[in-house]
Amino acid sequence: MMPLHTASAFKILTADQWEAFARDGRFGGAPIDLADGYIHLSTASQLEGTLDKHFAGQRDLVIAEIDLTRFGDAVRWEVSRGQELFPHLYGELTLEAVIGHRPAR
Repeated sequence: MMPLHTASAFKILTADQWEAFARDGRFGGAPIDLADGYIHLSTASQLEGTLDKHFAGQRDLVIAEIDLTRFGDAVRWEVSRGQELFPHLYGELTLEAVIGHRPAR
């Protein structure tokens, strides 16, 4: 169940992933997403922890803000790191759902 106050979440992408996403208009997931069967997303409060844990030392990362309301039941809030609920997208990410993007850090 989605918390009522959270209408958007964030996806961290490599520069190459972002470039392909922007070109193709669709993103099926990073290798970890494909392995787990869903696209990992983070809330604003979880973003720094995700960067630190999974992307430490990486450069040229892009943070895309995603409008979760476009995906309905394809977004599931599931327990993950630190027993927190994280948004997981069970489906393809579309460019139309991107509210904005920026370089990480």
